Amino acid sequence: MTAVTIIAEAGVNHNGDMNLARQLIDVAAAAGVDYVKFQTFKANKLVTKSAAKADYQTQAIGADESQFEMIHRLELSHQDHNALIEHCQNAGVKFFSTAFDHESIQMLDDFALDFFKIPSGEITNVPYLRRIGQLNHPVILSTGMSTLAEVENAIEVLEAAGTPRKRLTVLHCNTQYPTPMEDVNLRAMETMRDAFKVNIGYSDHTRGIEIPIAAVAIGATVIEKHFTLDRTMPGPDHAASLEPDELKTMVASIRNIELAMGNGLKRPSASELPNREIARKSIVASREIRQGETLTKDNLAVKRPGTGVSPLHWDATIGRLAKRDFGEDELIEW
Repeated sequence: MTAVTIIAEAGVNHNGDMNLARQLIDVAAAAGVDYVKFQTFKANKLVTKSAAKADYQTQAIGADESQFEMIHRLELSHQDHNALIEHCQNAGVKFFSTAFDHESIQMLDDFALDFFKIPSGEITNVPYLRRIGQLNHPVILSTGMSTLAEVENAIEVLEAAGTPRKRLTVLHCNTQYPTPMEDVNLRAMETMRDAFKVNIGYSDHTRGIEIPIAAVAIGATVIEKHFTLDRTMPGPDHAASLEPDELKTMVASIRNIELAMGNGLKRPSASELPNREIARKSIVASREIRQGETLTKDNLAVKRPGTGVSPLHWDATIGRLAKRDFGEDELIEW
């Protein structure tokens, strides 16, 4: 696995269509992500039949369909999961999903996925957190809509249930779709890292790709981003998702940022070393100097190239006697 784990969130952007789900997997694989993520739930376990939709969902698909009806239409069966896992294997990308209820947790555990993802809406769901924690798998905890105290409580519940903190990655997140830039608050990611001593990451719902790239630059080890085949498609999450070319650009940019972050040691890189003698300067004669003449600021200058005595040694050079004759612009030798 690469240093930054990139999760392409297909979510429910398959619209209940398995052919569309397969196309999303192919797009994610072509973009070079580590995982393509879906959502695993049973509508009758997740939402009451009278529950209202979020404003962004109503704006996307209208008010005629209830949240229960919408969720039910987007369910993936056990057979669907098997088919998608097989398609991921063939496409060369790892399958991943978020469970929203206990039955779905068990289903995903049976599939032996690499880790569990706790969505933002479940961060106060103590029975759910305990069930995840009991499995002692690596856990990604999303923290949209949460206070720092709620995040701390969720971590403590997971730990008490059996999942140690070292197996947690906490994602900063804002659950407005799309998230206004002024509400992103990337520094909260650093706050959680420092407060809880956990790995951190970022689940992004902004438009565009610059915010997840910035998150990597300040320490995110996991990036999650919704994607779709076409933002104009009907469905609750398409409008705040990346299209295929954008997803590919985001992945390439994150990989570049990973390389650019380096190891933190300040020293010349291999690529720039050949330029040092060209760009730096040496102490040279500013006019003709005779052997035995005292070297002074009046007969010396500092010019390129940097192949002679470095001007770092200017003070040690002043007052010396010329060891031989030097012509104008000739490199001084001690």
